[in-house]
Amino acid sequence: MKSKETVYSLIRRHKIAAVLRGKADEVLASAERLVGAGIKVLEVTFTVCGAEEIIKSLSEKYSGGDITVGAGTVLDAETARLAILKGAEFVVTPAAAIDVIKVCNRYSTAVIPGVATATELLSVLDYGADFVKLFPANIGVLKALKGPFPNVSFMVTGGVGLDNLSEWFKAGASAVGAGSNLTGADADIKKWMEAVK
Repeated sequence: MKSKETVYSLIRRHKIAAVLRGKADEVLASAERLVGAGIKVLEVTFTVCGAEEIIKSLSEKYSGGDITVGAGTVLDAETARLAILKGAEFVVTPAAAIDVIKVCNRYSTAVIPGVATATELLSVLDYGADFVKLFPANIGVLKALKGPFPNVSFMVTGGVGLDNLSEWFKAGASAVGAGSNLTGADADIKKWMEAVK
């Protein structure tokens, strides 16, 4: 199991998290294809039936090295704990879920809580978050938040595509999370990788 500092560093370095949704067999096949193409950060959402077992399988398969597997759409402490015990090296929540942050802190696991306002951001920072998910993603909000919070690392998700990828990084994103635009069978993963070099 990687330290949370190592996981944050991997996410910052690789800049793209593949957000995996769908049926279990589709998620596993998609993960293999993405890793084969060079994607290093995999986020399995808890909207997937059996997400915990997929996380376990992927964590065992890709343990060690510079691939990290995490859990997304984590809405409560119980789900966070389950994900961590199954091998998730990071936990992403769409909201400023303090109970999730506390569980992740207890297990020394990287956590990326969701924020949409300066008030929510300040709240999660007070509980030790230093990487946050801007959700829903908005370039104007990202630019505005980077002003008073220049040292916070932001991951943006929702509507991220090849056509606007560079705009997010210019606005201050440290990483992006992408679903079907990246994970779909017709996605040009090579172009995504080139775009963040």
